[in-house]
Amino acid sequence: MAASWAAPLLRTTAAPRNVTATLLPLLPLLATVVLLAFPLAQVQAGGRGGLGPADVASGVLVLVGVARAVRDRARPLSGAAAVVIGAPAVAIALATVTAADPAAAVPGFVRYLQVFVLVPAAVLLVVRDARDFRLVIGAFAALALVQGAIGVHQYATGTGASYAGADIRAVGTFGASDVMGMATVVAYGLLGAAALALGARRADAPRWLGPVAAGAAVLLVVPLALSFSRGAWIATALAALAVLLLSGVRRALAVLAVAAAAGVVLVGGFGVGSAAMGERLGSITEVADAPDRSVTDRYAMWAAAQDMWRGAPVTGVGLKGFPDHRDAHASVGLSSGSDTAGAGQEFQRQPLLSPHNMYLLILSEQGFVGATAFVGCWAALLVGGARRLVKGRGRGPGARDVGLAAVALLLWQTVDFLYADIGGPSTVLTGIVLGLAACWALAPLPEADTA
Repeated sequence: MAASWAAPLLRTTAAPRNVTATLLPLLPLLATVVLLAFPLAQVQAGGRGGLGPADVASGVLVLVGVARAVRDRARPLSGAAAVVIGAPAVAIALATVTAADPAAAVPGFVRYLQVFVLVPAAVLLVVRDARDFRLVIGAFAALALVQGAIGVHQYATGTGASYAGADIRAVGTFGASDVMGMATVVAYGLLGAAALALGARRADAPRWLGPVAAGAAVLLVVPLALSFSRGAWIATALAALAVLLLSGVRRALAVLAVAAAAGVVLVGGFGVGSAAMGERLGSITEVADAPDRSVTDRYAMWAAAQDMWRGAPVTGVGLKGFPDHRDAHASVGLSSGSDTAGAGQEFQRQPLLSPHNMYLLILSEQGFVGATAFVGCWAALLVGGARRLVKGRGRGPGARDVGLAAVALLLWQTVDFLYADIGGPSTVLTGIVLGLAACWALAPLPEADTA
């Protein structure tokens, strides 16, 4: 049930709003996204950098959300929203105080609190209607287009990250130490734009939104493919298929037919990345029979994370505890690190500091308590968002495009967490995605008066 602060959202037609007053609270949110389009300083070894400009902007966003809640003099979040968003805070606090070295766990506590609690709550407080939501998705798409264009240039000129002996992997401005950064950003932009395009006809959205969003989604397919990220490919395919089906079976079949034809033309006719991409696609089916070195290491780290959890099933080994406990639980087959080079970075050995699976990372460091809180939060948002989307089908115009975007982004994130975890500058976007999902699942998002 919507909180009292969200009462203005319950109106089917919002009153005319002052544009400046509307955009001001959104500026820190938009800045958090846009700042990731600029080149970042070299990250530290292991791909974990320090505080970046986007993180600073997210801090301002949290302060703006708190200020808005105080100004409105109303209950900031509904009971359901407080439970769903607040549950992870309890889990990470418990994992911090029960860690072998609580002081060493504090940085992890701050990062988890930022990404999974404070930023989502702030997004829920500052995004008031479908127009605000679309502005954020537009920022996602703009960021993806910029990073994607840089990535395509890297592939074409051989200035990307090293892949199979050639510097052709598209990584944008994130560098070779954060090969998932550009793939994540591009996937967000692609799915958000596709959702707006699919739902624009059945929403009170501007007429130009559908064609522009569709064009952006099509363009972003290329840099996503050139990222050579198997996890991002799988998550994007599943999320896109789900959104297509939610938008209508007939439309889904038509879009899939067009996409298949375009793929045949690009890869078969023009040979766009056909050899390297075919090899990468083929490796997805070989993860069990003939896994490559990266997959073997990942399996070893997954096994280590599970073994850590068996030793501390309730609260885990503590935040930031995986690297310290890894060698005691990993098999001798685990390598010391992965090789990274290219995209302006010299060759270096990147240590394996996490299991590259968010669920196993939480399970090993936070135990059953943390896994229940986090998975329960994400499941509640995903089920609630999909349920609202299905229930609203056929009820006339509304914010259907917004609902499709919220479900697509959250579904992508939950699937991608099977192959990746938090880390790197783009991590702050995860908090925004969770906040957007909460806006759709936990509070009404009507259309704004465009007058």
